[in-house]
This record gives sequence, C-alpha cells and structure tokens, in this order.
Amino acid sequence: MTLFQDLEEGVDAAAGISEEKTLSVIDLIVNGGTGSIVIITILFVLLFVALYIYFERIFAIKAASKIDKNFMNQIRDHVMNGKLEAAKLLCAQTDSPVARLTEKGVSRIGKPLDDINTAIENAGTLEVYKLEKNVSVLATVAGAAPMIGFLGTVIGMILAFHEMASSGGQAEMGSLASGIYTAMTTTVAGLVVGIIAYIGYNHLVNRTDKVVHKMEANAVEFLDLLNEPI
Repeated sequence: MTLFQDLEEGVDAAAGISEEKTLSVIDLIVNGGTGSIVIITILFVLLFVALYIYFERIFAIKAASKIDKNFMNQIRDHVMNGKLEAAKLLCAQTDSPVARLTEKGVSRIGKPLDDINTAIENAGTLEVYKLEKNVSVLATVAGAAPMIGFLGTVIGMILAFHEMASSGGQAEMGSLASGIYTAMTTTVAGLVVGIIAYIGYNHLVNRTDKVVHKMEANAVEFLDLLNEPI
C-alpha cells in the first residue's frame, strides 16, 4: 500500500509542477500590469477595426464587380438605334461602377470624344475612391500595430529592470523573467494584428485592381462603340 501511495504522491507532485509551468494567454495579459493590459486592449480594438473594414470592403467590392455579361451588348444596341434614354435607364437600373461610367458617357453623346473621355475618367476616379474607402486604415493598422506591441514590450522591460535596480540587484530571477516574457506578449499581439491587417490590405488592393481593370476595359469598349460608323 505504501508503494502505491508513494507513486500517487509522485504523480501528484509531477502534475503540480506541470501546472505551475502552464500559463494561459489571459494570465500573461492580466499579469503584465496596467501598461500591458492597456496596450493589449488597444491592439484588440485595432484588430476589430481591421476586420470590420476588411469584411465591409470585401462585400462592397464583390457587389461592385458583378455585372451582366450582356450589359454592354444592350448598351450597344440602344446607342446604335439612337435610344439614348433607354441606355440611360438601363445604366440607372444597374448598380455597378461600370454602369455609372457608361451612363456618364451616354449622357455626353453628341459632344467631342475628348470631352466624353474626360467625363468618364473623372467618374472613374470617383468610383475608385469609393472602392478604396477606408482601405488605407488597414495599411495604417498593419504598420502601427507591431510598433504599439513593441512599445508595450519596451515599457515592460523598463519596469522589469527598474525593479531589479530598485532591489539592489537582489530581485528574484523568477519574478524578473516572468515580467520580461509577459511584456513580450505585447509584441506577439502587435505582430499578429499587423500581419492580419497587412494580408487583408493586400487582398483588398488586388480585388480593387481587378474591378478597376474591368472598368477600364468597359470604358474603352464604350469609346470604341462611339467610333463605329453608324
């Protein structure tokens, strides 16, 4: 019986040691002091903002990229038959940047081709601005989040070494190490938020470029239509 009791005590002791070495992320944040909690909170806010902007923009860009493949064919038929009002109505009923650019061009038919081209370019600039709304915030978060996380780590390191200096070099190594690796969690959090924002930013830029290319292609097709002999 004594042997079994000794084994159980040994297992319990090993479990105790294992539990002592286990530290959750929440413990790291809470034990990091007020500065660490404030910086982690800021990073969580930045993460929420980045995710909100990403999903809001991705749905907006996805909606802007949808257009009927027969749209330009219908515009061509209306313009060739002189049904400009029908072409404008079709553009008004189609909610997309391509349709709005085409409507701007249709409304200028009869004026010099350069004026029509300028009007379409100006409208295109406005549409691109709408597509890129708040996307620059993601770039800002991608750059600022790691810096904010590193700031938290530097503050934690300063506090840890200040404690060691105040104790005359007699600070417990366990306490000092705990403060240092707890402070490092802010850098990890900042890098995670920065990487997510950076990936989201580049994905949005790529999706926006595809819509812009589609707008340019349809603008060229519309201008070519005006150059066709009637």
